[in-house]
Order: sequence, then C-alpha cells, then structure tokens
Amino acid sequence: MTLPSAAVPRSDSIVLLNTGHGKGKSSAAFGVMARGWARGWTVGVVQFVKGGKWKTGERKLADHLGIEWHTLGDGFTWESTDLDETAAKGRHAWEVAAAKLASGDYDLLILDELTYAVKYGWVDVADVVAGVTGRSAKTNVVITGRDAPPELIDVADTATEMRKLKHVYDTGVGAKKGIEY
Repeated sequence: MTLPSAAVPRSDSIVLLNTGHGKGKSSAAFGVMARGWARGWTVGVVQFVKGGKWKTGERKLADHLGIEWHTLGDGFTWESTDLDETAAKGRHAWEVAAAKLASGDYDLLILDELTYAVKYGWVDVADVVAGVTGRSAKTNVVITGRDAPPELIDVADTATEMRKLKHVYDTGVGAKKGIEY
C-alpha cells in the first residue's frame, strides 16, 4: 500500500554522503547547492583539499550567486611540499566546518572532500560524527570524498557510492574545463 505524500515523514534536515572511486561526488553536491540556493536557502561550502589555485566552474557559479565558499586546503597530498602544513590546513577546515554546522546560520553546508581529512588522520572521525549529529536542526549537509569510513555512512541519511565504469582519464585525456572543473 502506498501512502499519500502528505503522510511521508519529513525531517528538519538530512545528511547526504557521496563517496566511492567514481566521478561525480562533488558535482552531485554542487547540484544540491544550486537547488538549495534556488529555494532561497543560505548555503555554504567548505573545501578540505583543493587549494586556491583551482579555478573551478562551481566556484565561479557560487560567487555569481553569492554563496559563501571557503577553499581551505592547499591541494592534493601528492602535490604538497609540506605535509604537516597540509594536515594543519585540514584540521583548520574542520574547525571552520564544525562552527558552521553548529551556528544555525545555514540551510545547507557542503563539506567537499571531508572524507580525506578523516582518512589521512587530520580529523578524528568521532569529532566529525559529533559535529554532524550535533549540527543545528535546520542544517542539511552534503559530505563528499572517497573511502568514507563506516561511521560517516552510519550517520548519513542517504549514502551513495559512485563507482567508475570507465573514465576518459584512462585513455590519457586530461581534465576538461566545464566538465571536470
């Protein structure tokens, strides 16, 4: 028996998790960002890995729409010249994100590539779980990144694993502006 849509319970906010080794984790999150903005939501983005040298289309869109955006990493770990500094930036990004989660100022927070900060040991998964579960009641959250730990999958209301079937990179084609960034 299907219940009428009015009988479907609604939550004040939900947590989405996009993980896996396939393409589209952040792209899906930024689709949610656009929908939230279109609904009049206050939206914020905290990026944990990408550094300021990345000139992405989604950042350009966010700037155009007036969406708050924090790029707090210094690039991918294999590009780092100082892993201690990279780790410190990851910890700082979590401090910024945790404050925003608790603030009540946001309808939606995108925590882009947060799983890497946990995987690399920069941020304890228990702190992330506490921050996400203790967030302001109205703040929806989207978390992205590969290798999400079971604790983050458990705290998510919806968890999606992107799985690569094939990727143009495998043929030697580099990132394409407008598609990849």
